[in-house]
Amino acid sequence: MHKYYSGLLCALLLLPAAGRCAVPPHAVVFIYHRFGDDRYPSTNIRLDQFEAQLNWLAQNHYQVWPLPKIVRYLQENKPMPDHVVAITIDDAFQSAYVNAYPRLKARGWPFTVFVSTSAVDEHLPDFMSWDELREMAKHGANFGDHTVDHAHLPFRYKGETDMIWADRVRKDILQAQARIQAELGPDTNESPKLFAYPYGEYDKDLAELVNGLGFVAFGQEAGALDEPLDPRALPRYPIEEHYGDLPSFILKAQSLPMPIISLKPWNPLVTMNNPPSLAVTLKPGVIPADALHCYLNGPPMTVHWLNTSKTQFSLQAGQPVGVGRSRYNCTALVGGRYYWYSHMWLLPPAPPAKS
Repeated sequence: MHKYYSGLLCALLLLPAAGRCAVPPHAVVFIYHRFGDDRYPSTNIRLDQFEAQLNWLAQNHYQVWPLPKIVRYLQENKPMPDHVVAITIDDAFQSAYVNAYPRLKARGWPFTVFVSTSAVDEHLPDFMSWDELREMAKHGANFGDHTVDHAHLPFRYKGETDMIWADRVRKDILQAQARIQAELGPDTNESPKLFAYPYGEYDKDLAELVNGLGFVAFGQEAGALDEPLDPRALPRYPIEEHYGDLPSFILKAQSLPMPIISLKPWNPLVTMNNPPSLAVTLKPGVIPADALHCYLNGPPMTVHWLNTSKTQFSLQAGQPVGVGRSRYNCTALVGGRYYWYSHMWLLPPAPPAKS
């Protein structure tokens, strides 16, 4: 049997029993947008897929924790059971209230909604109302900041200085946080403050600005959370109908954090060198060299090992990355579970004029 399918079978049969294997404290976070809304397949999950995913989590005794609880446990280095997941929903689309909320409520499972506030304030028909969000708060929902206007935050307008950009972005984030607190109420039991980057886009300047405002921030890169927690940009697995089949979901739910000690550059912004180069140092004794495979948006990449112990490697795509978001994805199948890491690259478009 091919090693991939052998590993897949092992992963699918691996039951989440206590003590099955020693794993570091970690959790898997899923991100959804729309539910049962086939107008937007790239951000939608079909309801049969969503129900199959929820059923599998329940049948395999996964623990669905509130996202703030997961963050606190990892920040405070508290022991965690294996197989902890969180469910997050971006943008506050109406289909989340109609189709996801009743299913999560029926199971008593918590979830986080990252709210883009202008769409709610303007009563746009495709979005929830504040009353609906308040109802969800009574049945397991907590909330995070997703800005006022859901803009491409890292990108400057034409002629915009760094200071003017920072003031604009800071205002966008803090106004949204103020609206969320005014409508839904500050809840000290749900600290820390949570933020999700619109489109999952960030660079070093934006990440440090968000962190300086006291937020724990999330992107849209594949991978599990672990400690030490970097609050500037944490991974979440995007789930949508093209990759929403149950075997794929199971591999993500069972995944482990790639044991990375350091990587360079951390900043995903592509400026001078394209294709960009990434250098990674792994903890020794975890990932066999022949188990590591890396890809650029799908096609395989060559892993260049930099030392004889094969704990340091570099990656560089064979062609430039395109404008917008690209990713180097690395996985390693070890003991029937995938270690997973995704590194975003962000190539800015030509600066737009201020609208």
